[in-house]
Amino acid sequence: MLDDLKEEGIVNKVGGRFKLSALIQKRMVMLNTGAKPLVEVRGGDKMAVVLREILEDKIYLDASGAVQTHGVPPENIARRAMLGDVSAHMTED
Repeated sequence: MLDDLKEEGIVNKVGGRFKLSALIQKRMVMLNTGAKPLVEVRGGDKMAVVLREILEDKIYLDASGAVQTHGVPPENIARRAMLGDVSAHMTED
């Protein structure tokens, strides 16, 4: 029951199961191609990283379906990821 409530919470946060699936898939591709995680997760499990990023409002899908991060301009994500931890540059909205 608790797991079902957690699942519904993340689905509602993103705006539906399709958007959640798309966000997870796109962010996993980003992480697998060298993007730095915006949160730390023990063990480095990428799925856990993505879910935590969503729950902590670090990432979202914009109107065009692209992954966006709060406080980091999209054009700077890759450059900042190569230079170090992106989360150090984030600001609250």
